[in-house]
Amino acid sequence: MISRDAIETAYSFFHQKQRIYAHSTIASQKDDIEYAISSYVEGMSPELYLKISEGKDGFLLRHDSFGCDIANAVERLEKML
Repeated sequence: MISRDAIETAYSFFHQKQRIYAHSTIASQKDDIEYAISSYVEGMSPELYLKISEGKDGFLLRHDSFGCDIANAVERLEKML
C-alpha cells in the first residue's frame, strides 16, 4: 500500500520541479532538475513509481521524454491525492 505521505511528498517535489522546468530557458537548470528527479526516483517507493509510470520503461529517467513524463507524473499524483 502506498502511504498518503509518500504521494504528497512526491507530488510537492515533482510539482515544484515541473513548474520550473516548463518555464526555464537555461539548459543547465533543466539538466539539474532532471538529475534531481532521477535521484528522487531511485529512493522513492517502487510501488508508487510503478503506479505513476504506468509501466513505461525509463519513466522520468530519459532526457528525450522528461518534459512529458514530469507533467504526466504531476497529473497522476494529483489524482491520487
